[in-house]
Amino acid sequence: MRIIVAMDPVSTIEWIVAFVVVTVTVTGFSRRIGWSAPFVLVVVGALASFLPSVPRIEIDPELVLYGLLPPLLFAAAIRTSIVDVRARRDGILLLSVGLVAFTVVAVGLTAWLVVPAITLAAAFAFGAVVAPTDAVAITAISGRLGLPRRVVTVLEGESLLNDATALVALNAAIAAILSTVNPWSVTGDFMVAVVGGVGVGLAVGWLLSVIRKQLHAPVLDTSLSLITPYLAFILGELVHGSGVLAVVVAGLFLGYRAPVIQSAEARIAESINWRTIQFLLENAVFLFIGLNLEAVLEGAITNGPGFWATVGISLAILASLLVSRFAWMAVTTWLYRHGPRRLRERGWSWRTGIAVSFAGMRGVVTLAAVFLLPPETPQREFLQLLAFIVVVGTLLEGLALPWIIRRLRLPPPDRSQERIEAQMLLAEAQTAGLARLDAEVTDADEERVIGRLRTNARFLADALDNPAPDDAEPLPSAYTRLRRAMIEAEREAVLAARVEGRYQEPAIRSALAFIDVEETALKAGSPKRLEG
Repeated sequence: MRIIVAMDPVSTIEWIVAFVVVTVTVTGFSRRIGWSAPFVLVVVGALASFLPSVPRIEIDPELVLYGLLPPLLFAAAIRTSIVDVRARRDGILLLSVGLVAFTVVAVGLTAWLVVPAITLAAAFAFGAVVAPTDAVAITAISGRLGLPRRVVTVLEGESLLNDATALVALNAAIAAILSTVNPWSVTGDFMVAVVGGVGVGLAVGWLLSVIRKQLHAPVLDTSLSLITPYLAFILGELVHGSGVLAVVVAGLFLGYRAPVIQSAEARIAESINWRTIQFLLENAVFLFIGLNLEAVLEGAITNGPGFWATVGISLAILASLLVSRFAWMAVTTWLYRHGPRRLRERGWSWRTGIAVSFAGMRGVVTLAAVFLLPPETPQREFLQLLAFIVVVGTLLEGLALPWIIRRLRLPPPDRSQERIEAQMLLAEAQTAGLARLDAEVTDADEERVIGRLRTNARFLADALDNPAPDDAEPLPSAYTRLRRAMIEAEREAVLAARVEGRYQEPAIRSALAFIDVEETALKAGSPKRLEG
């Protein structure tokens, strides 16, 4: 972001602190009352942009594409299951490639017809700008709706991969604005972008997995993790591939390999750090979108067609986005129900297709991409305003998703089954641990140590084989509840010892860290954690 008003370093720091405070406060308030945090942040930023005391802010698209987009995509990718993506790859490809191309054409033709004095190349460029859905908004909304797992996987996979398709289409349209372009060159660019992006992503993921496996300090591991999205993006762009695709592939690869290449402590540290980074960046982006409104309006009013004409054009663009997504999903759903046998076996219903149709929120990529349009683009300032309206309008559409999901009565994830499967998997893991214990024990080992290890490892398996009566609390839940109470008392005792000064600070910190690790493990296997 580029601050237009000159400020001294102290004032800049003050504004950054205020910005973070506003972001955290608004997001926390929105979540508590059940509102969409991205939409509320856009509204708050838009209102603040008209205050005289707020510095004027303009978006630097290269900073967004190179600085903000890679870590946001990487943070989402490392938490996305590559197994689920592979299982739903047909639906993801239909949306991330087919739907994007269809949207570029549909919205481009609509813009060419309704926006005055715009060329066809500029119209298709605008179509590419608004085509990709936003990974941040999709994740934020789908995570709290209780959608079926397959729907969430498809939506998240679409939002992670469609940016590459849209940016290739945008580059082709920009080339057509500045000179001439032919379909063969567009197809070639797309293939190079895909092959280069996937190749670089796999290479970066493999190389860093080898290096990180040798690192034993979580600080070093996390530090290397923080530069991974930038490394993948830069190398992907250097080979003329898709930097976005390189980041996503590297994130999926490293997320899948994490249990093998990282220690438990390193995984906990990386997870917490990336969750914090993702929270600050994704919410900051929407606040910046709102803060940019005043500057966008100024340019649009100067060169735009007038208020009522702008309203009509905006409604036409939003309608074309909605209709094109619904039309594509109708065809996709028909293919799943009446097409090849492999698709029919997926169990994709019309209700699922309707839910996916309404999940078309736009965000950071759209706003950044519209500022990549060259100065030679006809109606450039007005197109920037339209992109802003598309972002806000589709976020409003996302507000209706909870109501729509309830009316569709889609089957939610089976939380009980997921809990049982997790417990069974833990029991299997503990059985393997007992087998390794038998192999490692020597005559020199203390029997009390061996007995403690066996007791802890056998508890869950025994609880599953001999469950509590139906009217009693499940044994694993009882264990978790009581152990949490013990952990709380243990932490209070350590903190009391700190106040009394009976131990040195290194001992205090070591004890607290040990307690925190066990509490994290309990949360990971608790019913609440499994449902979240």
